[in-house]
Amino acid sequence: MMKTSATVALISPSPLTQRSLLVHRYGAVGARPKAYLQAGLHADELPGLLVLHHLQTLLDKAEENNDIIGEIVIVPVANPIGLGQHLNGHLVGRFDFETGKNFNRDFPNLTTAVLEKITPQLTNSAPQNVQLIRDCLQTLLQTKTLETEPEGLKRALLRLSIDADYVLDLHCDGEAIVHLYVSKHHEAQGVQLGAQLGAKTILLEDNAGGDPFDEANAGIWWKLREQLPTSIPLPLACFATTIELRGQADVDETLARSDALNLFRYLQRCGLIAGHIEPLPTALCEPTPLEGTDVLKAPIAGVLAYHKTLGEYVHAGEVVADVVNITASSPEQARIPVISQTDGIIFARRLEKLVRPGESFCKIAGKHKLAHREYGKLLGNK
Repeated sequence: MMKTSATVALISPSPLTQRSLLVHRYGAVGARPKAYLQAGLHADELPGLLVLHHLQTLLDKAEENNDIIGEIVIVPVANPIGLGQHLNGHLVGRFDFETGKNFNRDFPNLTTAVLEKITPQLTNSAPQNVQLIRDCLQTLLQTKTLETEPEGLKRALLRLSIDADYVLDLHCDGEAIVHLYVSKHHEAQGVQLGAQLGAKTILLEDNAGGDPFDEANAGIWWKLREQLPTSIPLPLACFATTIELRGQADVDETLARSDALNLFRYLQRCGLIAGHIEPLPTALCEPTPLEGTDVLKAPIAGVLAYHKTLGEYVHAGEVVADVVNITASSPEQARIPVISQTDGIIFARRLEKLVRPGESFCKIAGKHKLAHREYGKLLGNK
């Protein structure tokens, strides 16, 4: 079992132009469990790229010692399209320049297509059903008609990940503490991973909307289970999560080495790598519902002046920041306070401090669902 590296060509967007994905594989193809890790789907979120660089060093050593048990797939740069998008010297990798669409939205939901093909073939064997569905998913992705390079990118990523037991998608926010987005169906797995990574916020999603990458992988299983008879055994065969590795400026060797080691230990804990398993660190938080996240928005155009710091616990009614109208004739009337509508921890903030009216700039994780959060559109500000 040797590490292999290969490239996956994407659709050519113009004559004499073609991008590709780099894929590293550890362990035997088809071995279980299988883990898939990628970084930079939002191409201007760079901490994960450095983390996977250090993780490969650890995996290379584990392979030399014959410690790889399952199959581990690493895509160190998940979005070469976005990585090439520069405007006036700035990397702009969250949205596709051509379509304006978020690179981590609108992944295909294959539930209906899978149901049409596999329902008559399902058995009383859970392992057989899982393999049948995984094979069907791969076939559907292989035969899917594509029109654009971003569509091809999404298909290529899913073909690498869709049959994995564990899918870890590495992102970051503007300014943030380590936090996770996890389906409510996988709360226990999210708590374990969060403890390993030292996360101080774990957000449980329930119909978050937007069809992001993590849900395209994990969601197929609970969506199928909701539509199939309860007599048909079908486990939730994939745990997928979005891991937010702090903020965009936190591209740091010490942090990256620590994060890589924690991911390595998590893979050990999941049975992919042999060796001594360290005790699980104490969890630093309890999960909170994504619907309980208060997303603060600017009432006017102005400069942000924070009263509270990142990672601080605030109470409902407290002023988190002022938006300062720098053109106001009177400084005493220039500040408009923005308050929290929940008790919770400030886990992410906008990196830029100049805001426009209606622009979101701060997120607070509360324990209770908020009436103003629109169900099914919870990722609108993610």
